[in-house]
Amino acid sequence: MSAEAGIFVPRTMTLTAGRDKSGRAETRDVTFTAGQVTALLGPTGSGKSRFLSDIESMAQGDTPTGRVLLLDDRAPDEDQRFALTGRLVAQLTQNMNFVLDMAVLDFLTTHAESRGAEDPQDVARRVFVAANALAGEPFPPEVQLTQLSGGQSRALMIADTALLSWSPVLLIDEIENAGVDKKKALELLVRSDKIIVMATHDPVLALSAHRRLVFENGAVRTVMERSDGEQAVLARLSAMESEMSRVRERLRRGSALDDPSEP
Repeated sequence: MSAEAGIFVPRTMTLTAGRDKSGRAETRDVTFTAGQVTALLGPTGSGKSRFLSDIESMAQGDTPTGRVLLLDDRAPDEDQRFALTGRLVAQLTQNMNFVLDMAVLDFLTTHAESRGAEDPQDVARRVFVAANALAGEPFPPEVQLTQLSGGQSRALMIADTALLSWSPVLLIDEIENAGVDKKKALELLVRSDKIIVMATHDPVLALSAHRRLVFENGAVRTVMERSDGEQAVLARLSAMESEMSRVRERLRRGSALDDPSEP
């Protein structure tokens, strides 16, 4: 157990074995550590969302799976489970849009102030720069939150969560569909030293994770770590994605793909 400013910040999280949709027992507990990215894989309906929900609710045997969540090998207390503010678990979903009518930089500065940052304006500026590095289309600091596109909103929240939010556990649902630079987003989140669990169908993200949980019929079927051979596959897929991104940007600029003067 560790703490920051009196706040409980767990370094490990365990979800005990539960049961699948047919009532059969899972074969193992799963333990997560800070700074580690775990990818959840499996077809739609295989149990990934239920697994994320068990973490988000800090399940104590009171969900359909019967799983129990432990933080640093201890069950969370009632305040930790049901706090309306200061949540231990943050979640980034595919659909994130603001309803608050406020300028981006003002919002970030206010958030930094609420976190007790020594220099809120400097922190807000760093979050803003990071968000623009993730967004497909840059946005100015004075733009209203409600005017951001879906991708820009998610880029802002990813940067805010990584650099400003203290929540030690982060759940991500299909970041590949968020309209952001997923490679940069994952690198930024890893540097935040949080426990990161992401559901994905994207092979690059799956292979970029430290390990993979494969789901079937509502349960964890197997746990896999990236092999040396898979590292080579990841390198090839990443190169292919880089080329796709380059072509995409040229098409967006209206450039001819056979023009050698264009980068």
